[in-house]
Amino acid sequence: MNAVVINKIACVTALGDGVQSLWQGLVDGRSVIAPLRHFCTENYVSSLAAGINNLAAPSGGSRLDPLLERLASQLGEVPADTPLLVASTKGEIDRFETARRAGEPLPQSVLFESLVQKIARRFGLRDPGMNINAACASSTIAIARGAALIARGQAESVLVYAADILSEFVFSGFSALQALSPVACKPFDRNRQGLNLGEAGVAILLMSEDCAQQQKLASLARIAGWGAANDAHHVTAPARDGCGLILACQAALDKAEIVSAQIAAINAHGTGTLYNDAMELTAFNQLFAEGLPPLHGIKGSLGHCLGAAGALEVAVAACALREQQIPGTVGCDQPEEAGQGQVSLAAQQISGDYLLCTNSGFGGINAALVLQREAL
Repeated sequence: MNAVVINKIACVTALGDGVQSLWQGLVDGRSVIAPLRHFCTENYVSSLAAGINNLAAPSGGSRLDPLLERLASQLGEVPADTPLLVASTKGEIDRFETARRAGEPLPQSVLFESLVQKIARRFGLRDPGMNINAACASSTIAIARGAALIARGQAESVLVYAADILSEFVFSGFSALQALSPVACKPFDRNRQGLNLGEAGVAILLMSEDCAQQQKLASLARIAGWGAANDAHHVTAPARDGCGLILACQAALDKAEIVSAQIAAINAHGTGTLYNDAMELTAFNQLFAEGLPPLHGIKGSLGHCLGAAGALEVAVAACALREQQIPGTVGCDQPEEAGQGQVSLAAQQISGDYLLCTNSGFGGINAALVLQREAL
């Protein structure tokens, strides 16, 4: 199989534009979760979220439009024959809201086909692309699918584009589920009360190692392994024994041809909800029976960015492998007993070549990636 490498990453989050702004903000322990100004939240169980500044919808357009421009400007040129995999759970949902409130017909853009075509045109791609909607694991699975295409020789490069924006439609749904925290979320903390939503856009260019060398592009990290599994337990709740996550992680380890002891750190999903965090710690303690490696989550800083969450965490993982350090888990003042000693408010030094990234979503979906550090 062909080796798969990450060559370019562009990102826009509430911490700013670019991977360096993201990384530095996380290492500094910043949180950008604040009272939401996009719409009125007085009827919901929380008013908090992590919104991107200066992301206004153009007339007749979506807030995803300026996000696309900012990401494309960062990423630069992409080979025209690159397949496109988009990962978004709700796409241009703000246009749906605007049309319904005005009593207007729904615009064609509320369908994912037109959004994917727009992204392909902006990057000058011949491939019309497709959207992968697998709840909160969407971009993790998109990266896994892209890596598989390259590994099998079906593509030399793949562009993964992940983006979701804050919308009242989604906010109200999470509020109805009583999943939103009234305070800044506290992943893996024994006093956690729920999640905060966030928004982000990430574009990741994957290539075969040979193609990257031919184009003289530096590799940021390798995608060494990937896996996905569904626990089929509940529409919104994870299986408490972590069976689906364990299967996904083991598949990723097997694909990478490594054992769990070789994982230097875990970038976990860490939503801050009662059952998700407990499920993850259960799964990880079973997978790493000989000792849990350092573990962290970024949602206490940036909120839960839905379909973009996994790609965002891959960007962080690539930096973590390079720097041999993981950021602290903001909000985790009193770690759950199952994570004590391995989850910390402070950044932690790590030592090793492999990092595990995981995401779990509604419908029982679980996905995992193993990233490998590039030799210096």
